[in-house]
Amino acid sequence: MKAIKMLFVLLLMAGMALSVNAQSRDNYTIIVSMDGFRWDYPRLYQAPNLERIAQRGVKAVMRPSYPASTFPNHYTLITGLVPDHHGIINNSFWDTTNNRAYSMGDSITRNDTEYYGGEPIWITAQKQGVKAGSVYWVGSDINIMDTHPDYYKVWSDVPRLGYAQRIDTTIEWLNKPEAERPHLITLYFDEPDAAGHHYGPLSLQTGMAVHAMDSLMGVLVKKIDNLPFADKVNLVIVADHGMTEVSQDRLIKPQDYLKPTWYDHIEGTNPTSIYVSDKAKQDSICNALANIEHIKVYRKGQLPADLNYGTNKNAGDLIVVPEIGWQFSFKHKGVPGAHGYEPSEPDMQAIFYATGPAFKKNVQGAIFDNTAIYPLLAYLLGIKPAPNDGDINQLQYILAAPLR
Repeated sequence: MKAIKMLFVLLLMAGMALSVNAQSRDNYTIIVSMDGFRWDYPRLYQAPNLERIAQRGVKAVMRPSYPASTFPNHYTLITGLVPDHHGIINNSFWDTTNNRAYSMGDSITRNDTEYYGGEPIWITAQKQGVKAGSVYWVGSDINIMDTHPDYYKVWSDVPRLGYAQRIDTTIEWLNKPEAERPHLITLYFDEPDAAGHHYGPLSLQTGMAVHAMDSLMGVLVKKIDNLPFADKVNLVIVADHGMTEVSQDRLIKPQDYLKPTWYDHIEGTNPTSIYVSDKAKQDSICNALANIEHIKVYRKGQLPADLNYGTNKNAGDLIVVPEIGWQFSFKHKGVPGAHGYEPSEPDMQAIFYATGPAFKKNVQGAIFDNTAIYPLLAYLLGIKPAPNDGDINQLQYILAAPLR
């Protein structure tokens, strides 16, 4: 009799597991990124719509991957791989194989699929029969693995969609006939990053950008609530990184310490990669930079383990890591805001809000790594994730059902 009871319990648990999986396949997931939305902006500038989302769901602080910059972290969010593993190791770097510079602003290298390793969540979803759409998320308009999301917008197309249009496009896709409807949508906004760069994180203009983005989140939630299947929509709101103040007075120039004959290339900021194959010249550079305050120089493969950085084939032979607020660059960019610094710095950390059937209500969580977002999205969609660096168990405390 005890064995029969145990068998009944196991069958019941299996049935519950199947029903949970089947239900998650019926659900919809929208992930929104607001570029450069620092974790404490809602407290500094007030964000009532985000706070309402937190009350009906969850909020936490999200730690970016290193470096805390746009392209590396947006691609981390949808692959679950740290930049050192997926290949977009900075917004700009030197391609040691093809002997050219990669830059997110260069149309040729930006759109070259060779740089984009890992498996974006929309490809994981499509492989398992789940349709996907994307509005301007990094990588979605690039032919990664010879495919794109079922529905997507190209960043370089003009005119570019305005913010309200991006929301309208999302809702338009969700109003498609059920067989054509995407169950995953990735949606990108490029503020308040621009304001943070041009005016600094602690500025009236950045506050206004935060208010504008918060208002848009209110519009998005209202439109989701009007959908006939609103109770099946999980909404996740994130950012790629935070922002900190910089200045001309905190600029360390390579040309003041290094001879041009010592290196082949210097690329990127926060961190800066120095490419030099000659071991003696590497030693000269290390010696020249060793005693300079506010920066540390590391040989490739010898960065602190918690940064998970510096082993990729395109990483510099030497990597200069500046103290937060300081920059190692040939010239100051003329803006008071910057990012890219170590993820442990609070100014680099980002927002996380989520609501929907998969999440608890009115819960504030602890800090977690942004590599957990990819396995979270796979969980929400009821699909099997590709190999990744993330740990979804970091998010167990915000999920309505226990992880199995």
